[in-house]
Amino acid sequence: MENKKKILVMRLSSLGDIVLISPVFKNIKAQWPDAKITLLVKEQFSQALSGHPDIDEIIVFKGFFRTLKEIRSSGFTHLLDLHSTFRTVALSFFSGIANKSRYNKNSMARRLYVKFKMTSPALEKHTIEKYLEALKVWDIPIKFKKPDLSEWKFQAVDISKKEIQNICIFQTSFLGDSVLTTPLIQKTAHLFPKAKIFVVTRPSNVEIFQSLKEVHKVIVDNKKGLGKFLGVFKTAKKLKECNIDVILVPHRSFRSALIAKLSGVKVRIGFTNSEGRFFYTKTVPFTWTLHDAERNLCLLQGIVNENFKSANLNMQGTDKNAQESIKEKLKSAGAQGKILVGVHPGSVWPTKCWPLENYAQLITRMEKELGITAVLVGGKTDFNLGEQICRMSDANPINLATKTSLTELMALMKHFKLFITNDSGPMHIATAFGVPTLAIFGPTTKELGFFPYGEGNRVIEVKGLSCRPCALHGGKKCPLGHFKCMKDIKVQEVFDAAKEMLNIHNG
Repeated sequence: MENKKKILVMRLSSLGDIVLISPVFKNIKAQWPDAKITLLVKEQFSQALSGHPDIDEIIVFKGFFRTLKEIRSSGFTHLLDLHSTFRTVALSFFSGIANKSRYNKNSMARRLYVKFKMTSPALEKHTIEKYLEALKVWDIPIKFKKPDLSEWKFQAVDISKKEIQNICIFQTSFLGDSVLTTPLIQKTAHLFPKAKIFVVTRPSNVEIFQSLKEVHKVIVDNKKGLGKFLGVFKTAKKLKECNIDVILVPHRSFRSALIAKLSGVKVRIGFTNSEGRFFYTKTVPFTWTLHDAERNLCLLQGIVNENFKSANLNMQGTDKNAQESIKEKLKSAGAQGKILVGVHPGSVWPTKCWPLENYAQLITRMEKELGITAVLVGGKTDFNLGEQICRMSDANPINLATKTSLTELMALMKHFKLFITNDSGPMHIATAFGVPTLAIFGPTTKELGFFPYGEGNRVIEVKGLSCRPCALHGGKKCPLGHFKCMKDIKVQEVFDAAKEMLNIHNG
């Protein structure tokens, strides 16, 4: 009988990178069900990684010689180096383990590309694919190719559901981020039906959370001016007065973590890449491989041992007064009987905006060729943007930019057959209301996790631009001065996609 395999996997990198190796464990277990898998990681990640169903043991790197001694005395039969640095190569060389394999990170090819833009076929492979190739040495077939963060059942905080009476979700980021937090609120309410849900948010996003029946109270955190500093203590005091048992913090800023700490809440859960992660009592891994709506749900795995395969982005309930107000505004604009498509041409970040003349041409073609009326929407600074597009177009769009409150914008969504938008907050509101959404992405990419969530929604973007993404949120101007990520997206491409989506969903 073959001796039981004891496999050491080494990955001394960031937590996000470690999460990506999950398919490696699954394939090893599929081939060798009785194998014992041990993962070598940095000390700060050991707690967060415990609980994965395919990892039997975690050992912590304690310096080269102490770690080498532990490896040599543990009786490993196989070693898999998924880091490939001088340190792990040296550990592998002196380990005394007979069966070894190492992933090829193609370091030289990466350096040549960064320094001289020299391309290589090796760079076209995703890191996960390179990890899996390392299993070929042991003739392990590849059955699992994608990571699933729900596999990581992080050790939950020792707290009974019965003890949790008040839960707070802390999200003071932008509009879109707030919308993508709503599935976390709804799932939390489902898991803890007797608990009261509190939400901390910025003044401009209050209406988003007030519209949710699951929310007991919204606490406003004003970050502008002196509020950025004095508000830390004011908001912490408000939380303390609410007797919060658990606080979940999707927002990854230092300020948010500090407020959570100062509030005195005993159970504080945030992401491992939060700037103030040391203020939390529990952190869970953050990975770019998930959509932000799904990623936020993972915070719950700090208090419950449950998997979350997907998020349910649903905000169907809207204020009745807002619904009536929108009906009147559409009636006044002569929209009765017309097929309406929502268009959001603005953004807080100028580089996220597709050129106005392109929107004008698109609106003209939709009206003349498809018989569709565009309704322009936007925030406080978007009215002039809408007026410019109206003047530039040879059509009769309805400009409601700045003319709707946030709750009215939500009520307006149910009147649209399609929503065409830049990467922005209203994009997420549209998907939350089930409106087919066509998004135009320039400086940002889908890989950042903020694309329109749900089946049937689409993103149009320029492929092959090495400068994308240039920033997490975009910027005020193109760093390279050419703005090709938006200028190279043609009106015809967007029109064709809109026409196809309208046919699919309407007919």
